Amino acid sequence: MGKSRILIVEDDFDISNMLRIYFSAQGYDVDIAARGSDALEKTRHGMPHLIVLDIMLPDIDGYEVCRTLRTNTRTSHIPVIFLTQKDERGDKLQGLELGADDYITKPFDIEELKLRVQNAIMRAERENLRDPRSGLPSGRLIEEQLRRIIRQDGWAFMDVRINHFGPFKEVYGFVAGDDVLRFTAMLMGEVVDELGTPDDFIGHAGGDNFIIITTEEKAPAVRERLKSRFAEEVQTQYNFIDREQGFIMASDENGNLVQTPLMTLAVGVVTPSEYEFADIREITELAAEARRKDTLGR
Repeated sequence: MGKSRILIVEDDFDISNMLRIYFSAQGYDVDIAARGSDALEKTRHGMPHLIVLDIMLPDIDGYEVCRTLRTNTRTSHIPVIFLTQKDERGDKLQGLELGADDYITKPFDIEELKLRVQNAIMRAERENLRDPRSGLPSGRLIEEQLRRIIRQDGWAFMDVRINHFGPFKEVYGFVAGDDVLRFTAMLMGEVVDELGTPDDFIGHAGGDNFIIITTEEKAPAVRERLKSRFAEEVQTQYNFIDREQGFIMASDENGNLVQTPLMTLAVGVVTPSEYEFADIREITELAAEARRKDTLGR
């Protein structure tokens, strides 16, 4: 399993650097933002597993950052721990009302903060809110989005799967496999930022399977850009020899070594203008069937 990613939003360099050093030593992947706007930008481009958020920032305050995160479909699930010098009951209540998961005041005990971080990340995983490898929403959050859109018009549901991911993981190992999942999640975010809408949703259904909910109008461009960029950029996950020959040698179901193509994406799309849906399972089943046809090139 890959490292959990923490975003520290703190304009005091001494504090942010201390937290970066400490949590990096604890095995976390740590990023720093000194401004609220920078934090929102970093969150869009690399989904953290948790945000430690100072309230007093030089541009927009931590409350506004938290409010923006909670009202955006793609970031609403990220645990937030407020870190501040304020110790008034009203300030704590305001943070909790905005959806913060926890609150700790300066000066703080670093060991206490570590435990709060651990607990918030574990709680998100236990409640099936996000996938621990990609950091993307999973399980219950995907179901909530499906129940929301089934009553609406104009949406498109995209079932995305990585072709030949199993053989890649067999040859290159689980750590490399997790790197591919994180790469895929980041790529999906970049493509949706470029061609989708701010309200689009990206989820990790499990294993090598992802989903995107966008608009019917945006879906074709998102699909084509995602497939073309993945096919090109995923090659960096292979060694030089495999890239040059265009395949890897991996075991088939009988244990024989066979040539296996490099990874690509298969994407199935369904929309309410094509089908009438009575249940969310119909959405996922029809999208999976469309994705299987895409895998076969039909």
